[in-house]
Amino acid sequence: MKLHLHHCEPCKLGSPVISEEEAHQLVLGVPGWKRQFHEGVEKLVREFFFIGFKDAFAFTAKVANIAEREDHHPTILTEWGKVTVYWWSHRINGLHVNDFIMAAKTDTIARLAMNAENQESPTES
Repeated sequence: MKLHLHHCEPCKLGSPVISEEEAHQLVLGVPGWKRQFHEGVEKLVREFFFIGFKDAFAFTAKVANIAEREDHHPTILTEWGKVTVYWWSHRINGLHVNDFIMAAKTDTIARLAMNAENQESPTES
C-alpha cells in the first residue's frame, strides 16, 4: 500500500483508534517512524535532520502546507538543524490510518528536500 498516494478521510469524534494489528501493518509502510506515547497519547514520531535552521524551517513550512491541504495537522518542533514531527488524530486521541498517510507524505517531502539539498551543493571550477 503506497500510503503517500492516499488522502486523509474525515475522522469523526468517537471513531475508534486503529487496532494493534492494523498499526503493526501500517508502520511497516513508514520506516523510520516510531509509535510512542507522548503526553499520554500514542503518536507517530520521527526526527529529521538538516544542515541548519533555514533548511529545517523550509521543511516545516512544506509539512504545514500538506497538513492544510489534507486537513490533518501535526505537532512540529523546529530547531536548528532538526525537526521533530508528531502525527496523531486529535479527535480520537490516538492513531488513525490518516496519521500513517501523513507520515508517508512527510517522508516524501523529506526525500525531495534532501535531493534538492544535494543538487544545490556548490561546485568549484
